[in-house]
Amino acid sequence: MDRRTVITAVEVALCESLGRAVPELTEETRLFEDLHLDSTTSLELLMAMEETFELFIDPETLDMDDFRTVGTFTSYVLRELRSESLQGEAL
Repeated sequence: MDRRTVITAVEVALCESLGRAVPELTEETRLFEDLHLDSTTSLELLMAMEETFELFIDPETLDMDDFRTVGTFTSYVLRELRSESLQGEAL
């Protein structure tokens, strides 16, 4: 999975969760400060990533730093995708 694909999925999920367009979204866009995410929209974003990428997100692996920016959240999703891929190969 490439980074651009995940960023695009994050953008789509953010638009749906927030109920509005998120123009000029960059990796530096801050999720809480710039986009005004709250606990509900954060949960919706996580659920959208689970659905889009058939990914199970363990709340124990989450850290607030993962939600700092679009870029840090994208990195988190990519790490989780790699982790699941490696676990699947081990089976």
